[in-house]
Amino acid sequence: MAYVPTFKTEYKQRIAPALMKEFDYKSVMQVPRLEKIVVNQGMGQAVADKKLLEVAQEELSRITGQRAVQTRSKKDISNFKLRKGMPIGVRVTLRDRKMYEFMERLVAVALPRVRDFQGINEKFDGRGNYTLGITEQIIFPEIDIDKITKIFGMEVTFVTTADTDTEAYALLREFGLPFKNAKKKVAATE
Repeated sequence: MAYVPTFKTEYKQRIAPALMKEFDYKSVMQVPRLEKIVVNQGMGQAVADKKLLEVAQEELSRITGQRAVQTRSKKDISNFKLRKGMPIGVRVTLRDRKMYEFMERLVAVALPRVRDFQGINEKFDGRGNYTLGITEQIIFPEIDIDKITKIFGMEVTFVTTADTDTEAYALLREFGLPFKNAKKKVAATE
């Protein structure tokens, strides 16, 4: 029997039926689902120091369990000493099994390790997608703090099939993302 991530099973058994009931969907195909997770690190300092980019690429690959690729600049910006085609960041696009595994580690392990954590903001992009900014990569257990040369931040974008921000919010809330006002919003809708 093949391995199935816990969050994928939970989506099929608990989350999808709960969302069908909450939004009165007629078909299970209308229920929003997580399409992909994109983890991105912009490395402005990489223009001066190429070694930083390699370190960030290796760390991001270790965090996500998938090889990170370099992103390159699209145009020349003389004020930043940037030329078209120069490497300026790293990113990973996670889908299916690795996506669910990463989300489970993020919700259960990494976010609770953030110092003075109050919850995450619920600011969506208007099309059902959510981007979470993480200021330090050391919240992930895969990173050895003793070997860190520089603290890097990252953006984690959750791309959903939801049509509205309300549906995407409900989906991510059911997955366990700790939004700041989750309890207030749930009480207001009931």
